[in-house]
Amino acid sequence: MKKITVRYFASIREAIGAGQEPMQTTATTLGALRDELIARGGAHATSLARGRAVRMALNQALSEESAVLVDGAEVAFFPPVTGG
Repeated sequence: MKKITVRYFASIREAIGAGQEPMQTTATTLGALRDELIARGGAHATSLARGRAVRMALNQALSEESAVLVDGAEVAFFPPVTGG
């Protein structure tokens, strides 16, 4: 079991109603963690759903779903950002 901090940004934060949460997980990758959060249902399932564009960062570096989670990690989920 790993202790991690999950942070949510922008529209995902608004939907979930929290900017961050500590959690314990057995997930080994970012993708597995996303699936674990989706399985909670409700706002987590809607805002992190497969098929939705969601960016992920591991310890403040943009990462792919295959990135390996370690104890004490900080994970962030946020929608793609466009600028102009």
